Amino acid sequence: MFRRPAARRRLVTAAVALGLLCSLGTSAGAAVRDPSPPHPSVRPTHVPATAGTATPLSGYAIQSTAKVGDPAEAVSSPGYPATGWYPAGPRSTVLAALLADGVYADPFFSTRLRDIPKADFQVPWWYRSDFTVTDTSRRTYLDFSGVISAADVYVDGHRAAGAADVTGAYTHHELDITSLVGPGTNTVAFRVRPNDPNKDLTMGWIDWLQPPPDQNMGIVRDVLVRRGGPVALRDAHVVTRLAVPSLATADLTVRAQARNDSGAPVTAEVTGSVGGTDLATTVRLAAHETKTVTFTPADTPGLHLTAPRVWWPAGMGGQPLYDLDLTASVSGAVSDTAHDTFGIRDVQAPLNADGARQYRINGRALLIRGGGWSPDEFLRWDRTYAEDRLKYALDLGLNTIRLEGHLEPDEFFDLADRYGILTLPGWECCDKWEGNVNGDEKGDKWTDADYPVASASMAAEAARLRDHPSVISFLVGSDFAPDAKIEKTYLDALKAADWTAPVVAAASDKSAPRLGGSGMKMTGPYDWVPPGYWYAKREGGATGFNSETSAGPDIPTLDTLRRMMTPAELDTLWENPDAQQYHRSPSATFGTLKLYDDALTGRYGAPTSLADYVRKAQLAQYENVRAQYEAYRRGATDSSRPATGVIYWMFNSGWTSLHWQLMDRYLDQGGAYFGAKKANEPLHVQYSYDNRSVVVVDNLHSPATGLTARATLFDPDGTQKYDRTVTGVRVNGDGAHTTALTLPASVSGLSTTYLARLVLTDGVGREVSRNVYWLSTGPDTLDWAHTDWWYTPTTSYADLTGLASMAKAPVAATASTRSADGTSTTTVTVRNTDGGRTPSLLTDVHLVDAQGRPVLPVRWSDNEVSLWPGESVTLTATYRTADLHGSSPQVRISGWNTDERTVPAV
Repeated sequence: MFRRPAARRRLVTAAVALGLLCSLGTSAGAAVRDPSPPHPSVRPTHVPATAGTATPLSGYAIQSTAKVGDPAEAVSSPGYPATGWYPAGPRSTVLAALLADGVYADPFFSTRLRDIPKADFQVPWWYRSDFTVTDTSRRTYLDFSGVISAADVYVDGHRAAGAADVTGAYTHHELDITSLVGPGTNTVAFRVRPNDPNKDLTMGWIDWLQPPPDQNMGIVRDVLVRRGGPVALRDAHVVTRLAVPSLATADLTVRAQARNDSGAPVTAEVTGSVGGTDLATTVRLAAHETKTVTFTPADTPGLHLTAPRVWWPAGMGGQPLYDLDLTASVSGAVSDTAHDTFGIRDVQAPLNADGARQYRINGRALLIRGGGWSPDEFLRWDRTYAEDRLKYALDLGLNTIRLEGHLEPDEFFDLADRYGILTLPGWECCDKWEGNVNGDEKGDKWTDADYPVASASMAAEAARLRDHPSVISFLVGSDFAPDAKIEKTYLDALKAADWTAPVVAAASDKSAPRLGGSGMKMTGPYDWVPPGYWYAKREGGATGFNSETSAGPDIPTLDTLRRMMTPAELDTLWENPDAQQYHRSPSATFGTLKLYDDALTGRYGAPTSLADYVRKAQLAQYENVRAQYEAYRRGATDSSRPATGVIYWMFNSGWTSLHWQLMDRYLDQGGAYFGAKKANEPLHVQYSYDNRSVVVVDNLHSPATGLTARATLFDPDGTQKYDRTVTGVRVNGDGAHTTALTLPASVSGLSTTYLARLVLTDGVGREVSRNVYWLSTGPDTLDWAHTDWWYTPTTSYADLTGLASMAKAPVAATASTRSADGTSTTTVTVRNTDGGRTPSLLTDVHLVDAQGRPVLPVRWSDNEVSLWPGESVTLTATYRTADLHGSSPQVRISGWNTDERTVPAV
């Protein structure tokens, strides 16, 4: 095997803030290598010679260092026989690779995850990959981030970087490996160290789910092999300044780093274009010198745009994007290229008179309505799966996703840009990130070595996220705000990266010395509270900006429960509220479903079977999630203590969970999902639990006029007890609301449990919003004095047991399907055919295949609808035709008081 003499190495990290600069000497020559024996599933990556290319490694062979006795120089040399190693994808934790290779069975089922031995992941693991080059006249760089938690890096038998430098999940590194690379096959090997989120600035799972036994050690972002000439272009970006409120003009400032990586002076021509404007300048660079190339409207008038294409969140306008392209040429030959995509928009987030943070986009205030994002538990990136979830966010009428740590790959933010979904990224709580400020909670205190890692992490993420118009803030703290030294570390890195979006001290009501108050609150709840809770202007109720909150458990559909739990576990689920539920949380606080189950029994009656438990759960989750969003929507334009933002905790779960999710792991939808969808209708009629008002909320930009609001109260058997219609209702746009009427405090003869049907029609009598509530003359009573950080106790429950007396309501259904261009649309008409007066409550329509399995994902125009005798509604379901897997579509109809039946939908 050819051995090259030891060479000096040059390490350039994204953390230029780290100042880690060494230099690589000139190679002592190159030899053609024999290709290494290909792993059955990991082929060498072909790296082209073209300047400006960045080629991701296609995958790795991985193995525990406990099973590899050979020295690093041998393991990282071409031709090393990685016999018996496991294949891994280009972004893979150790456990994700082992799962893909069939080493362990589905860890999302039952308690299988608990059976995977943790000891196997308490030693370093090797990640080994081959790549081929033909032209070694180009410079070659290894560019990467996403190493959890640290790694020694070797190239062709030589140590290129050590774990002391390559540490932290978010730090970005660029290694100049030109002197190490030869023609033919080359090898890169990472010796990845174990992760401990309490000791490392990486990522953990807090109390979201049962943590993976490998703690996500691995490489979870692309490792790129870059090729170029003597001058490299890096850090290309655009700083935008939009004229607000006119939106008539925008100024663009283009910046990039031109770096001479050769040992001689060079002159580079930097040319390019942005927004239809050509760019050109000459840069003279001494050996190993870096200069910032800048283009401004002062020197390039075309960078002052008139009538710019402005980026808006979904529902407020379009999502146009601009492209920046730059080329550096030396002596007429292309040396490097750079590309950036960006959007033009303005974000402000001042504190209002109450100290709450109020976001304004392009001069218009908006209520942040969002959910907390979870990646896959094993950090397996699947673009389609991520896109499906973001489409669900739009379907739900949400405008924001919060990422507490677990900052997803670039494609996630590209998708958010395209779909107009705002994002709130930030660091996570409850581990090393907040170890200096969180008192006695988990997380080691920082040492001197941690500050440069934190600076590098902030610099790298700022550079990655700054041009995404969907990114409207960075939260440098979660449960706690940083102290003065840590805050300065973050702010200096953000300033150096030209960060322009608001920076928030914490997601909780904490302050930092320079940033001041966060303007956010983290007052809970995280476990069950009644729907009326959300209307109180205190604790987690609808005032200010609540960064994470919900009524806790979100029990999935019966289909999903049977996919994730054994029959014995399912029996325990509905029979024993005190039982520890593995699929809830490792936290002692959230280990059982007792609070939730007590409320379910107290309000609806004790469950009589698993199916009865699940149907009551869907009813309870629908009303609670709906109330949470509705309360915040009603309060958004209040003159006193308005609501400015609410993040449902959480939008989704990274595994098969029993709590904190608007849809389940398999993207099935139940009461929580459709309660949120109902609450976030653009033009919406809703009931107020606090004062019985019937309110119309308009989230469109334009006012709505000539509306008619009707409120009708019924006993559970369908007997009408009250009816009132109000015409000429007008409501302003941009989240304004108006009270159409107020229901009386008492209605003669009304049963203890009753139904309220609200219908909103436009000027031509077309129904634009319908909302049905199940209520009680005896309200839920909250014990505010004993509020804890995670919930407020309920001392007496609303009596909804009368729903059990509802007679069966027959529902007829017809369905048909049309398909084109890979997308199918199933149209379903459901009708309550009862000959008397019984309504069908919360009628659910599920799209299923010929075996009765849900077809997912699917986006319904509406669902879980309530119909009175003679009423009908036509619903549409849109989905990928391929997700039928060749089966004929069917629809399964069920409901609170509707027997299940399935009809064809061909």
